[in-house]
Amino acid sequence: MDFSYNELRHFADSWGLLAMLAFFLTAVIMVLLPGARSKAQDAAQIPFRED
Repeated sequence: MDFSYNELRHFADSWGLLAMLAFFLTAVIMVLLPGARSKAQDAAQIPFRED
């Protein structure tokens, strides 16, 4: 498979942009879900826990 610069750029301009938009919207939705703050605070404390 030998892709030219223009082919890769066209792919990134179309599908790459769509993938980044989907990732961004998923991240925003995850932050807005109920209980997200407590889960984030719990995850932030993981390094400080002693087993």
